[in-house]
Amino acid sequence: MEIKSQSKIELFEAILALKDIKQCEAFFDDLLTKKELDAMTQRLHAAKLLLAGKTYDQIIKDTQISSTTLSRISTCIRYGNGGYKSVLEQKDK
Repeated sequence: MEIKSQSKIELFEAILALKDIKQCEAFFDDLLTKKELDAMTQRLHAAKLLLAGKTYDQIIKDTQISSTTLSRISTCIRYGNGGYKSVLEQKDK
């Protein structure tokens, strides 16, 4: 993964500096619109379900995610940088 700008590095460093759920929630509530945060939450949940072996139909029913977005998540899981899998594995430790 190539980081393309100092601003992107600063964003990642800010996220890594968050100390707890309350601070994380406050930061993301300020940073993102409700719709953007809901979309991120929905995508992570869909990735978790895909990695757990759920079908597209089950995931769409459970999350109300579009098939296009789910397909994009699936492609990232199969051919991406491993971000979804590593975050979900780390979270479950």
